[in-house]
Amino acid sequence: MSENNAPVKDHFVLYLAIATIALVGVIVAVKLTENEKFEPIKQQLAEENQQMNIRVIKEYED
Repeated sequence: MSENNAPVKDHFVLYLAIATIALVGVIVAVKLTENEKFEPIKQQLAEENQQMNIRVIKEYED
């Protein structure tokens, strides 16, 4: 009887790399949708700042 003593490869590092890449992808996707969700609010704040940035020149009567 011959025994097959071939070493078994450990794929832990490969699985860890795949899990890390997947997690980073999910985080990036969530951040992109978050930016899209708050875009109207950012536009409204910018518009309000623009409207409030009016300089009022007061003329003094002597």
